[in-house]
Amino acid sequence: MENIERVYKFLKDADTYYLATVEGDQPRVRPFGTVLVFDGKLCIQTGKVKECSKQLAINPKAEICAFNKGEWIRVSGELVEYDSRAVREAMLNAYPSLRKMYNEDDGNTQVLYFRKGKAVFYSFTKPAETVEF
Repeated sequence: MENIERVYKFLKDADTYYLATVEGDQPRVRPFGTVLVFDGKLCIQTGKVKECSKQLAINPKAEICAFNKGEWIRVSGELVEYDSRAVREAMLNAYPSLRKMYNEDDGNTQVLYFRKGKAVFYSFTKPAETVEF
């Protein structure tokens, strides 16, 4: 649990991270900001109508990258749907501004969690450190 909390804290402190997915043979990257640890899983949120959701349904391999105060992190693994009303509600409660576009019962709100997660912490001044969760 310690590793996942460290990854969560870095992403939360960075505020914005970039999610990379694959569409065919073309990488796709976009900014995200939602992150939550729920039931021991590192979660993010999107809408099922969005292209990233469709891409992850075909190929769940993904990577996110964030930079904060001279350090950065790369988190990789498979993003799979966490189909639970409780986790959707927890995510929307953590990010109330999303409630303008989503609700836990709309059939569109999608929470994904990292399966086989691995994070690498980088810095210009110290060696990279890898953690798994």
